[in-house]
Order: sequence, then C-alpha cells, then structure tokens
Amino acid sequence: MQRTNFADMACSIARTLDVIGEPWSPLVLRDVYAGFTRFEQIQADLGISRKVLTERLNHLVEHGVLERRPYDRRPRYEYVLTEQGAELVDLLMVMVGWGDRWLAGEAGPPVLYRHHACGEIGGVDLRCAHCGEPMHAGDVDLLPGPGAAAT
Repeated sequence: MQRTNFADMACSIARTLDVIGEPWSPLVLRDVYAGFTRFEQIQADLGISRKVLTERLNHLVEHGVLERRPYDRRPRYEYVLTEQGAELVDLLMVMVGWGDRWLAGEAGPPVLYRHHACGEIGGVDLRCAHCGEPMHAGDVDLLPGPGAAAT
C-alpha cells in the first residue's frame, strides 16, 4: 500500500506525520531514547520484522531524526537521536501524558519520569514560551503564519 505524502502540505502537523506518522516510528524513537540503540535490541523489544524495522530506521535516518554510527568492523551500526530526534521525544512525552491520563487504567502509568532539575516524578506541562502560563488548545487562537497556504 502506498503511503500518502504529507511533506508538501502547508501544515506542520502533516509534515511531522510525514516523518513519524507510521505507527512503528514513535516506538522506535522511544526505544532509542530508552537506550536500545542497536538493531537487534530494538527488534527484540518491539517484536517487529527485520524488514519493517530496517525501513523505519532508514526513514528516520534520512529525515535527520536518527544518526547511524558504526560500532564494529562488520559493519554494524547503533542509532542515536539527533537534535531533531530529541525534540521529537518531547512530543512523545506529551503523548505519554495523554495516554497515562486516558488509557493507563487502574494499573497506572507503565513508566514514571523523574525530572533531573528537581528530582521529582512528574509529567510534561505545556507552557507559553513568553509568559510561562499553561498553553492548551482552549488557551490559544489560530492565526495564519508566514508559511500558510495561499487561499
């Protein structure tokens, strides 16, 4: 099945989905962030086919989200987050918050996050970069930006 190409749409959500919208991609990023950096580790953790994992890793490398680094002479590679990839993990942490709130059930969240700066366990809270106040969907207006599609 041919994937829809969202890269040329004048929408930041669509463009982001073009990079990580395939369901395995966020899970691959999660694993690399969690320290599973080698192909075999990621495959074992996810139970994903070699073919699909190879496609996902190549796609994420091509889009600058992961970097491939050799770790022996065979050649074998490990995968590390680039600056872009690390920022995408921030997006995943927002998804974690939503999943923990709405889908975790009585068992509770499967993972807790300890903040390095204060040592406390917490979650991501979206804040305005200018005033520091909470910034959620009901707190903002949508305005056309400089890259908006011409209408």
